[in-house]
Amino acid sequence: MNSPAIVWFRHDLRLADHPALAAAVKRGGAVVPVFIWAPEEEGAWPPGEASRWWLHQSLARFGEQLRKQGAELMLRRGPSAPALLNVARETGARAVYWNRRYEPVAIARDSRLKDELRAAGLEVESFNGALLHEPWEIKKKSSGPFQVFTPFWRTCLAQPEAAPLPAPAALQGLKRGRQPVSLPLSELELEPKLDWATGLQAAWRPGSEGAWGELTRFLRENVLEYDAIRNLPGRVGTSRLSPHLHFGEISPREVWQSVRRFAEGQGIPAEKWRGWQFLTELGWREFAHHLLYHFPRTPEEPLRAEFARFPWRGNEDWRQAWQRGRTGYPLVDAGMRELWGTGWMHNRVRMVVASFLVKNLLISWREGARWFWDTLVDADLASNTLGWQWTAGCGADAAPYFRIFNPVSQSEKFDAAGDYLRRWVPELARLDDVWIHRPWEAPPDALERAGIALGRDYPAPIVSHTIAREVALEAYQRMRAAG
Repeated sequence: MNSPAIVWFRHDLRLADHPALAAAVKRGGAVVPVFIWAPEEEGAWPPGEASRWWLHQSLARFGEQLRKQGAELMLRRGPSAPALLNVARETGARAVYWNRRYEPVAIARDSRLKDELRAAGLEVESFNGALLHEPWEIKKKSSGPFQVFTPFWRTCLAQPEAAPLPAPAALQGLKRGRQPVSLPLSELELEPKLDWATGLQAAWRPGSEGAWGELTRFLRENVLEYDAIRNLPGRVGTSRLSPHLHFGEISPREVWQSVRRFAEGQGIPAEKWRGWQFLTELGWREFAHHLLYHFPRTPEEPLRAEFARFPWRGNEDWRQAWQRGRTGYPLVDAGMRELWGTGWMHNRVRMVVASFLVKNLLISWREGARWFWDTLVDADLASNTLGWQWTAGCGADAAPYFRIFNPVSQSEKFDAAGDYLRRWVPELARLDDVWIHRPWEAPPDALERAGIALGRDYPAPIVSHTIAREVALEAYQRMRAAG
């Protein structure tokens, strides 16, 4: 009988389409599933509070799944190298398999680990379980990395499609009495000590079952009208799969195949469904990892070097007003309150609040990226970096700096009836539709009918968008002139 094989789970908490798990099962011996909590190995980006909450729930559900299949999830604390070596010694395992991660610190750590584990006589292999295509596989004709999305995605679409792997029917676990001690999940101390996660619990169902529930809902209710409704924050019109994809509770290959099967069932030809905007969003996720792999300094530094000279401000009062949803701009405040309440924010609103921070308040995109990192349940280093640098105009395929979102016109266009605003900024709920997007312009009688006193019940705008826009453009010109 073959010796046991360790499967090191990280951002891949699922059974299906799991290449590392499939390799361990194929090997023929017992499977030893291990998760190691080692935030100190994440460099400057250890998981934020919302991510830690999600991870706790996901590990609990994944442990139940494994148990039903015949194996026990072993929980350990880092550092990872001695933890894996200890598990190998305790179980007699002679192989360690894992699915790759693509953050710069993780790549360096995993490379060192391979050397250490092989030096100890262990077989080690890693696999692609997180992306449709490896970042080094997609190249320009000149062999360099892409920095523009459209040709990148066109190249991806020209590649062969890989079918997702099925989940194993059962797992051979360690024999009774050979199971090493595992830490209780509570000892990882992932959940908040203060009970602030009630809103997250109400909004989400972490785990593979929750992921498939969201995908099923989306395909049944939204995918055919996605292009028309994806920008409306007052509707549940998006897939809400981002945290599930980040923690690997469902794979992008599984999502792709599910969309394909749905489209085929509807009689929609491949040349049409392959161009759906929803699948293009999967493409942006791929593009984010492509950029992070090839430009590993971008979480801290702008890809466009001239932006290192940009004259950012450091107004703490403005930063806190933005974080707390007290800027006086209803759409910005609604988005920031949705973030605080649920650990998530609609993508259209993410662009608006990010633009407001970096272009209305001239506060660095790094400050925004840090806040999102701590408060988003789908905080992903690749996507977070791409999104903030795109908004700030300093990244790949970025929006031109002079594209400055107007929080009022965006609100009027995408939340015309104010449904989203009334949910997240309830103090404005009784305002008429015409004034809820710009309460500071409402006549006194409209404010009185709504029971609102500006400055008491809801803040006046902390800056004038018109003036702030001119100041931002002047700052941009100064940066360019300094070069």
